[in-house]
Amino acid sequence: MITKEEEQLITNGDNAEVLLGTEVFNQMINLAVDTAFTNFMNTKMEDKDYRERQFYSYRAVADLVNSLKQAVSVRDEINAKNLKDNNSQEEE
Repeated sequence: MITKEEEQLITNGDNAEVLLGTEVFNQMINLAVDTAFTNFMNTKMEDKDYRERQFYSYRAVADLVNSLKQAVSVRDEINAKNLKDNNSQEEE
């Protein structure tokens, strides 16, 4: 039996997967990563604050993508659990 919370997590995972599969989203993520990396690499040694901001910009983008991937993984785990539970009930 799927709970309301599981339904929401499944919906979140479905939406995250769609977003991760969208070409424009991936282009924008890649642009953000490339920009942060380029800015990071082009800083002068004494410009530590700017370099740190670029690093944290990169980390924010990476964390966003990882959160979306985690939502897909949670959805897959819930679906697998529910499939196993349904198969067990049918066998009884």
